[in-house]
Amino acid sequence: MTANTDMIKLYSSRILALAADIPRLQRLESPGATVRRRAPLCGSTVTVDLTCEGGKVADYGQDVKACALGQAAASVVGAHIVGCTGDQVRAGRDALKLMLTEDGPTPPAPFDGLEVLRPAQDYKNRHASIMLALDAAVEAMDAAC
Repeated sequence: MTANTDMIKLYSSRILALAADIPRLQRLESPGATVRRRAPLCGSTVTVDLTCEGGKVADYGQDVKACALGQAAASVVGAHIVGCTGDQVRAGRDALKLMLTEDGPTPPAPFDGLEVLRPAQDYKNRHASIMLALDAAVEAMDAAC
């Protein structure tokens, strides 16, 4: 495949659609925890606010300043994180990392939509941006739940 074909595959219409429609972009007024994560290589950032009740995410807000791949990941996370336990969020994060670095299985539901990012496996310089939302969410849950 040529480099142009690879880039077209990487930035699929599904990834671009997710990046264009990120849910929960409003920051929370009174979060239980706020975590900001930055990908040093590209400068992408994601700030996550969340609250917990009964060990589950009760509310979630995010500020996303990332490439289309980081935005797509934040879109999937924002759409599905409310109601999740820490174990579910951690399992999603860990599976996403394995999917990107070791061709592991698709992350478990409710984060299985992250499968759309599988073509980014060969672009190690994009992995940190893709991981931002789940890394920040796990850290925030550890602090708030």
